[in-house]
Amino acid sequence: MTDSADWEKTGPTWKRHAEQVAGQSWPAGCLYVVATPIGNLGDLSLRAWEALRRCDAIAAEDTRTTRALLDAWGIDTPLLAAHRHNEREAAGAVIRRLSLGERIALVSDAGAPAVSDPGARVVREVQAAGYRVVPLPGPSAVVAALMASGATRDDAPGFAFAGFMPSKAQARRKWLDQWLAWPVPVVMFETPHRLRAALMDLSMAAGPDRRVTVARELSKRFEEIRTLAAGDALAWLDEDAHREQGEFVLVVHADESAREPDEDLSPEQRRVMEALLEELSVRDAARIGARATGLARDRLYAWALAQA
Repeated sequence: MTDSADWEKTGPTWKRHAEQVAGQSWPAGCLYVVATPIGNLGDLSLRAWEALRRCDAIAAEDTRTTRALLDAWGIDTPLLAAHRHNEREAAGAVIRRLSLGERIALVSDAGAPAVSDPGARVVREVQAAGYRVVPLPGPSAVVAALMASGATRDDAPGFAFAGFMPSKAQARRKWLDQWLAWPVPVVMFETPHRLRAALMDLSMAAGPDRRVTVARELSKRFEEIRTLAAGDALAWLDEDAHREQGEFVLVVHADESAREPDEDLSPEQRRVMEALLEELSVRDAARIGARATGLARDRLYAWALAQA
């Protein structure tokens, strides 16, 4: 547990970093798109804190939610409403203020604005009006869930973000069939009251053996992350009545059964790769080998790693 002596040691370091961030370039007449915590208030970055306190106004999806965040961090910047029902008007208001040389921040209730949250229209119209947009990266439920899932690899980092599932059963099943055909992990959101039906449909669409990571209440007190077979998800849910509460991110892992076996190279393809590996790194051999053989670079990369 951190005590006062620890703070005495680290306090000067934090002050120095804060001064360095404050001394960075903060151009006027600029829109700052700021990622905010998805649950844990401690995840607000030092740069985001500086931007929110320095800007002349903050355009927020829900001013009440953002005010609670600002109060927690001692920020008193005025707020403007910028939600999905007034985004056109909000964009106009932001542009008018930028024309006066003001700095405006854009935030959503949690995570990254304009990514499955309001804000994209504001960003587009600000850019079209000729003003600069500066993104301040930070917390993301999508990235957090992927980090905890192990569903991607450094040699195959691709994934698809599908957003919220449709609420109607028939539309949801069709939607799942389309997204789960992708040869990469698929990240999706779901609400508590639709979670059970969504997991049932997901198991049918993906097959009961497909791996799924269920991430609940990410970064919050009751965070829970579990990777299991899709066919076991409902049983896991039934183990604890509280598991149907909170906010959910689902990561459907890529269908491993659909992948071609890495070792299944023809004798000629093997000879090409072995010759390349005598002179080149694994990465370069896979890149050039893909051109020579017509095979996928990721497949050759994995094969080459297995030979080491």
